[in-house]
This record gives sequence, structure tokens and C-alpha cells, in this order.
Amino acid sequence: MSDRSRPDLDDDTVTALGSLSEALETVEQARGLLYGFHQLTGKADRLLQDAVRQLRDAGHSQLADQLDRDLVGRNVIADRWTFQVVEDFDAGYWSAFRAADQRARDELSGGDRHVLEARMKQRERTHGHPAHEAGPALAD
Repeated sequence: MSDRSRPDLDDDTVTALGSLSEALETVEQARGLLYGFHQLTGKADRLLQDAVRQLRDAGHSQLADQLDRDLVGRNVIADRWTFQVVEDFDAGYWSAFRAADQRARDELSGGDRHVLEARMKQRERTHGHPAHEAGPALAD
């Protein structure tokens, strides 16, 4: 089907698929924040190592040793570094959520994504306006 607004689907189904899509997009944003957390935590550890080296160079060996022992390379969450948290998230919740979204779209809309948004575009665009084209697969 070339019309991604899927006029063959009832409004309740399209709304439900739109809600599921929005939920997945929110999980994708959370995943991005998790990766940001992972990168920032790694950067903080490298900066900490620089501070430990600088403290040692400045003659504060006891403090440097304590920081090196207690913080450098420390688990961020019980028994884990952030790369392990990211891997667990990706392999578990994120993958399951994506698969569930795909399954729902396959069963209900032939795999089409963003049907709700396609309907909004059709409803809200100005037909015939050069900056409001339907898209490559849709005709006015």
C-alpha cells in the first residue's frame, strides 16, 4: 500500500499504534540518555585519573592513593560498569520493546510506521502548496 495514512485502518487502531510508537520513541530517548550517562561516567573516570596524577605530582600522595584506590575504576552500579548496564538494557528491555512494536505494526498495519503522523500530515498540509507535498509515495 502506498498511502501510509492507511485509510483502511480504523481510528482506534491507528491511535493505539501511535501511542505504541510514541512509547518506543521515549524508550529510544532514554537509551540515548543512558549512552550519555555511560560516556560521561567514563570521561569522569579519566578526569579523575588526571586529578589523581596531578595531586601525586603536587606532593599529595596519600590523598592521591586514597582516590586511586576508592574511586578510579570503581563499579558505578553494584558489580557493573556502565558498559555492562548499556549492554543489559540493549539486550533486554530495548530489544524486547522494539520487537513488540514491530510485531504490532506487522499484525495491524502491514509493518507501516508512523501511520498516525501520516494521517496528521494529510489532514494538516496545504494541498497544492509547494512546501506541503504529500511525499514521494502519496499523490494529491
